[in-house]
This record gives sequence, C-alpha cells and structure tokens, in this order.
Amino acid sequence: MTDDTINPTGSPVAPSDPLHDQPHRVVERDGVRYTLLGTAHVSQASIDAVRAAIDSGAYDAVAVELDAGRLQSLTDPDALSRLDIVKVLREGKTHLFAANLALAAYQRRLAEQLGVEPGAELKAAVHEARARGLPVHLIDREVGLTFRRAMQRLGWWGRAKTSAGILLAMVGDEEIGEDDIEKLKGGDVLESSFGEFAAHSPALYESVIAERDRYMAANLRDAGHGVREVLAVVGAGHLAGLARHLQEDTAPPQVVRDELETVKERKSFPWFTLALSVFVIGGFAWGFWQGGLDVGSDLIVQWVLATGLLGALGCAIAGGHPLSILAAFVASPLTPLHPALASGTISGLVEATLRKPTYADFMALRDDVQTVKGWWRNGVARVLLNFFLTSLGTAIGVWTGGLSMLGRLLG
Repeated sequence: MTDDTINPTGSPVAPSDPLHDQPHRVVERDGVRYTLLGTAHVSQASIDAVRAAIDSGAYDAVAVELDAGRLQSLTDPDALSRLDIVKVLREGKTHLFAANLALAAYQRRLAEQLGVEPGAELKAAVHEARARGLPVHLIDREVGLTFRRAMQRLGWWGRAKTSAGILLAMVGDEEIGEDDIEKLKGGDVLESSFGEFAAHSPALYESVIAERDRYMAANLRDAGHGVREVLAVVGAGHLAGLARHLQEDTAPPQVVRDELETVKERKSFPWFTLALSVFVIGGFAWGFWQGGLDVGSDLIVQWVLATGLLGALGCAIAGGHPLSILAAFVASPLTPLHPALASGTISGLVEATLRKPTYADFMALRDDVQTVKGWWRNGVARVLLNFFLTSLGTAIGVWTGGLSMLGRLLG
C-alpha cells in the first residue's frame, strides 16, 4: 500500500504528525512500513522535520540517502587530509577524485550562498538516530561507482564535455543559479551538481537518478529485516521512483546491487590505439625503408620532439618539478603505444613523490581549487593540474606529430 500524504487523494492528515507539511510516502511491504521522507537539501525546515520525526519515537530504524564516503565528508572534515594522492594516481582514479572535488566545491558555494550546508538534514538524521540508539542504514550507492557507470555510457565526446564541466565546476565561483537551487529544494544533490549534463543526456540521467532509486529500494528492503517501522530520509526527487521500486521490485536485493555496482570493462577492440601505433611504427619503418637512415631518424626525432616537448610544456605550465617535466618529455612519445605509459600519470606520480602534498594542502584543497591561483599554490591541486595539462599537451603533440609525419611521408 502506498499513501501520498501531501494529500493527492484528499485524505486528512493530522497536524500533530511531524511530517504533516512535508513531502513523504508510506509503503508497506513484507510486514514492514517504510516512511519515505522527501527532503530539500538546502532547507532548515527539512532539518527540523527530520529531527522531529526521529524524536517522535515512532521508528525502529533510520535509513539515509548517503554512502560511507559522503557521510565521512559530512561528519569528518579532516578525512581528506588522510588521502594518499599517489595511490589515487596509481589506481587510475584521478578523474573520480576530481569529480568528488567538483561536488565538494559546488556544495561549498551553496553553503556560502544559502547559509545551509547541503546534506545537513542527512547528517542530522544520522546524529539523531545514533543518539537514540537506532540502527542507521546508508542506502545510497558510492559516488565513485555512480560516476564511473555514468561515464561508461558516454562516447568520447560526452566524456570530454563532462570532464571539462567538472574542471569548470571546481574553479567556478559564480553564484548557484535559481534553477539549480529549485532542483535542490525538490531533488537531489548529485542531480543538481551534474544536472547540466544529465539534462541533455539520458545515459547520465539513468545512472545519476534512476539507477539510484532502484539501488536504494533494494537496500531499504534489507534494512527492514527484523523491524516494523523504518524512516528513510531521501531527496524529494527520489520519492516517486523509490516508492515504486520498493513496492514492485521482486529481484533479491543482492541481485539488484550486483547489477548496479558492476562497471563493465570496455569490450570493444581498441582500434584507434592500434591504428595509431601501426601508423607511428609503420611510419618509422617506411621512412627507414624508403629514405634510409637519415629520413627514418628524422621522423623519430620529429615525433619525439612534437610529443615530448608539448607534454613537457603542459607539465611546466602546471608548475611541475624539473624532474616531473623530464618524465613528461620521456613518457609522452610512448603514451600512444600503451595506456600504462600515460604521460599525465607518470609525471603526476613523479610530482607527488618529489613534492609530497602536506596536511595543510589537503585541508585547504576545497577552498584553493575554487581560484585559479589556488591550483598552483596547493600541492594536491598542482599534482592534478600536472596530470591534466601533461595529458593535454601530449594529446596535442600526438596530433601535431602525426600530421607532420603524414605530410613528410606523402611529400
């Protein structure tokens, strides 16, 4: 049974109910009654409603639209300082780290503009539940998984646009628009943060919103084991989808989670990488065969200088250490031949090793990435800048060197 208590059916609601003026739905399933409280992530009224509902003593367990990482960022400001930036680079999670920074920067601007910390009602729900000794269930999917599943649905152009948007989100300091604030009043912080892309991409919408409704519904079904009354605190934009899945889904929760946590490896053959490798190596071979040692050697030098110098230039613009610049120069000509030789990763690792970011860098990171100067001043941001600008310089060098080689071979 599902009841809308913002009265679409005209049924009366008791004014004494702490949720009487808040968007919520009630779903009963398998002997458990789930009260889904829809909150606005920037509303003091939502914070007050959450506290009143839990303090009423009507619930046996509380579930919140958070994952462990987001809860830690809300409750432990020093968590970022314990991050191992070298590990992030080695595991290829630089883009995910940047996405989390963009989300943090967006939330910081919201807090400064509106005077309410985004997600404060979720933090209040956890605090109040723990104070009363109630079980707390984190039902949302980890942000990194959501981002990775979203990105795997996009083509290279979509990934490029989204990555560029993430970078702009980190350095932007403009006020949050009214449209985005309205989304937060009735929706979801991730949807608002990445809404500009999701609005124009069904693939992103599916990963950022629709999949999470199913995921949270599956976790709620597990949260209902052994209890009678569960309060779920979620963004108001999730109410309809979450209620529908909670009532209708029949697959076991673990099956749903396994499906929605899977990040499929790219099965398509890397034709572009193979073609580029064949072109570069074949061009060298053709030069030696047709023009002898002089032509072949010239082509190799031309390729090394085009890719190496531009990769090194990107690293230098990022303020890289001289040895990081040298690493970028050496790795850039080899980058197109194998992903493990990516110049941005290699120069970033050298930079992070030689100039290990300090505790102060991590603590100031969220503020520093919102200004252009801050990117060069902050040790963590400088490593990221090194990664992105070295990769960009190498990419430009590959196209420049490739076109130059092609002209030489055809000339």
